[in-house]
Amino acid sequence: MEFLGNYLLAFIEKGGLFAPILFISFHLLRPLFFLPVIFICISGGILFGAIAGTLYSLIGITLSSVIFYFFVYRMPKSMQRFQKIKEKVIGKQTALTTSQIALLRLIPFIHFHLLSLCLLEISSSWKDYTKSSLLSNIPLAFIYTFIGQWISNLTPLYVGLCLLILLPCIYMLRRKEIYIKWQEFFHIQTREST
Repeated sequence: MEFLGNYLLAFIEKGGLFAPILFISFHLLRPLFFLPVIFICISGGILFGAIAGTLYSLIGITLSSVIFYFFVYRMPKSMQRFQKIKEKVIGKQTALTTSQIALLRLIPFIHFHLLSLCLLEISSSWKDYTKSSLLSNIPLAFIYTFIGQWISNLTPLYVGLCLLILLPCIYMLRRKEIYIKWQEFFHIQTREST
């Protein structure tokens, strides 16, 4: 898989004027090659520089999220599978905010489209989803393109320290709602217990 990724990046590098279009389309084809978003963003910083790479990565990631929006409604079984995974990983009643999702996207091993599903659940329309998706993709594209080389050379100790710093931020940005079941609130007992 690494060989294929290197080959595609060399092809994009030689693309000339079409290189940005090839790079953005590479973002769209990324799920088919099972490549992480971070790898593509870091490559964008190497190929195009910090500013242009961030812009191209942001366009590509957002288009990938929009395509996910349309595919998930056309494939209900995939949607159910994603919802089951979300329930196992995040919880059934947990609704994340856009800023929490933006921070979670910075963590490399959390599935990109699982977080897109979380955005889908809190969005009221396609326009709202696209706006939230764009806003939550900005930190990902910015950090991994600008500081891509630095992050790729981090030791596991520093990665762990960064995660420990991100976890309190995610907690502080959570949605402050409490769900209480009717039976728990009124202490309703069943007939068997009486």
